Amino acid sequence: MPPVLAARALVGWTDPAVLHANGPARAAHSFWLDAGPGATSGWSLLGIGAPSDPRAPREVVVAPTPRSALPVPFRGGWVGWVGYDHAAARAGAPALTDDTAPEEMWLEVDRFVAVDHATHTLWAVAPAGELGAFAALVQTWRAGPPPARIAPPPRVASGRHTPEAYADLIARCRDAIREGDAYQLCLTTRFDVPASAAPMDPVAVYLALRDATPAHHGGLVRSGPFALASASPERFLEIGDGIVRTRPIKGTRPRGADPATDAALAAELRASAKERAENVMIVDLMRNDLQRVCLPGTVAVEELLVVESYPAVHQLVSAVGGRLQSGRTLGDVLDAAFPAGSMTGAPKLSAMTILHTLEGAPRGVFAGCFGWIGHDGAADLAMVIRSIVVHPEGAWVGAGGGITWGSEPDAEVAEVGVKARGPLAALGADLPPGW
Repeated sequence: MPPVLAARALVGWTDPAVLHANGPARAAHSFWLDAGPGATSGWSLLGIGAPSDPRAPREVVVAPTPRSALPVPFRGGWVGWVGYDHAAARAGAPALTDDTAPEEMWLEVDRFVAVDHATHTLWAVAPAGELGAFAALVQTWRAGPPPARIAPPPRVASGRHTPEAYADLIARCRDAIREGDAYQLCLTTRFDVPASAAPMDPVAVYLALRDATPAHHGGLVRSGPFALASASPERFLEIGDGIVRTRPIKGTRPRGADPATDAALAAELRASAKERAENVMIVDLMRNDLQRVCLPGTVAVEELLVVESYPAVHQLVSAVGGRLQSGRTLGDVLDAAFPAGSMTGAPKLSAMTILHTLEGAPRGVFAGCFGWIGHDGAADLAMVIRSIVVHPEGAWVGAGGGITWGSEPDAEVAEVGVKARGPLAALGADLPPGW
C-alpha cells in the first residue's frame, strides 16, 4: 500500500526554478513538471524519486476511484516517460529498439513540492509522519540562489535525413495515401548533437529550452545519466474523476516578426483546408481510440480547431473526452490510445507500419509521452515533442509533421526546421544546412 500523504501550505512565494536548482537538480533521480515561467494557471511539480518497475503504473485502476482530500492534483505515484517504439509494437506494428535512453522510465514519488500558479501557493507534500521534516528541507531549497544561466558551448548537429531525403519520404507518404493505405502520416526525423569535452548538463539544457520556448507542459525528468527536457505544448491524456481527455495538435505556423504578420499567420493556419482536414482526421482517430475504454455514448469533441500561440509557433488544437468504463487500468488506456494519433497518422496501425519502413530507424522517447500517474488513478501526460533526450554520449532532438495528400514538400521541410530550431539552440547547435 502506498503511504498516506499530507500537505502543508508554505508561507510566501518562491520561483520554482530556485526550488529546483537547490534541491532536485542536485539529485540523480529527480523531476520538474513545469507550467512555465510566469505561469498564472496550472500546476508545477518538483521533487526527487526512486527508480520503479515500469510495469507498476500500468496496473493502477483509473476510473473511478476515491481520491484523498489533498489540495493538489498529484497525490503520490510515479513521474516518468514512455517511448514510442515499444508502444507501437504492443499495438501490432513493426518496431525497432532505440538504445540511447530507456524506452520506459518511472520514478516512484512520495514527497514533492506542488506549485499552484493560480493562487501563488507552494505546498509541501510527504508521508504524514515525515511532513515536518520535508517542509524544513524545502525551506533550505527556498533559501538558495537562483540557477545560473550557462550558455551552451557551440555544438554541431547532424540530421538523420537530409532535407532532400526527407522530401523524398514525403513523396512516398503521398504515394501511400494515393494508394489508399493511409489518410495521413506523421513523418519524423532526428537531429543528433554529440557531447563536447564534458557530458551535457540536463539542468542547464532545460533552463535554456525553458527560456527560449516556454510551454504549459514543460518539464525535466532525470534518471542517472539519462534525461528528458521538454517544452511540450501538447497534453496527451488527462485522467481524473473517471474522465479521460486528450488534446491533439495538428497544424503549425511560425510566429511572425511583427503583430500584423503574426496575426496573418494565425489566420492562415485557422483557414487552411489542409491543416483543418489533418486535425479532424486525428480527432476522429482519437474518438475511436477512447471509445475502446469509455462508456458508450460518452465520447465527445469538446473543442475543435482552436489556434493556440506559443513563443515559436501557432498550433491548431482540438479536444476529445469521455467517461471511462469502471475497472479500467492505466495500461488499458495506454493500449487503446498510445501511441497518440497525432504522432502516427490514420488509420493508426497502417500508418505506423508504413512509417516504420519509411523512417527506417527507431523514434525512442520522441513521440512518446511523459508526466505523472497517481496511485489514486489520476494522470496527466504530455506528448514528447519540442523535446531533448540527453544521454551519456550527447543529446538528440526529434521533429516531424503530418503529411496529407495536400502537403507541399518545401513547406513540410520548413515546418520540421521550425520545430527543431528551439531545442537545438538550447544545446548550442544550429540546424544542419538546408533545414
